[in-house]
Amino acid sequence: MERRNETRDAVGAVAQAPEEVAYDRRWAQDLRGSVRCSAVLLALLLLIDAVAGTLSPPRAALWVALAVLLFLVLCPTRVAVGEGWLSARGLLGTRRVRTDRLVSVRCLDGVGQRLVLRDVSGARVEIDPRVLVTNPPLWHRLDEDARRSALRGSLVCGGTALRLVSERIDRETAMTVFKVSRLE
Repeated sequence: MERRNETRDAVGAVAQAPEEVAYDRRWAQDLRGSVRCSAVLLALLLLIDAVAGTLSPPRAALWVALAVLLFLVLCPTRVAVGEGWLSARGLLGTRRVRTDRLVSVRCLDGVGQRLVLRDVSGARVEIDPRVLVTNPPLWHRLDEDARRSALRGSLVCGGTALRLVSERIDRETAMTVFKVSRLE
């Protein structure tokens, strides 16, 4: 009998331990980078306009709007994974998918790669695969739940995409080990 998430309290009754949730550890750093890039762009545009003598309130408002637009484009989604679920919180809300009931996992190529997860209820989440590469606990939880979905027979499309992400994570891990041990 497995009691993985159980603990005993003072009277000896069995209590459920809080569910472990893995978060994107680089999210705050990426958010600060987005803010910095937007602020630098705004400062440079205002400085260039001021030096040229063409700075006016409407132009300053235009530069502020441009910097805000850049921030919106660069702002990272916050990814969290728990047992049986994955959520991605962006500027426009939170999307959540049941990872233990996945139907498909696809990789979308383009300027920025995206991993699209869809569950049996039709919920859909898009995340950057780099989030999984840089956060092994996120990948481990997702991989475990995806395997559970495959065993249940609900995951009909996505084995190749998951294998590619797994190979990329293994490659990045090996490169990190080589760099740390100075064998690159």
